[in-house]
Amino acid sequence: MSKSSGLPMPKETRRSQRRVEIITFLVLAFGIWPLVAVGVVGGYGFLVWMLQIIFGPPGPPSH
Repeated sequence: MSKSSGLPMPKETRRSQRRVEIITFLVLAFGIWPLVAVGVVGGYGFLVWMLQIIFGPPGPPSH
């Protein structure tokens, strides 16, 4: 975790950077990604529902 200059980072900087990375991970893992997953599944369900309204339900054609 050193900068591009090759010099080691101070201990305080490493701790604060690690804290920021942990907080970012927690926000992504338990906040944003679950919302994205629900949105994708809900959007797919809505798409299937609309297609069934337009083209009818799946199954053999009725005579």
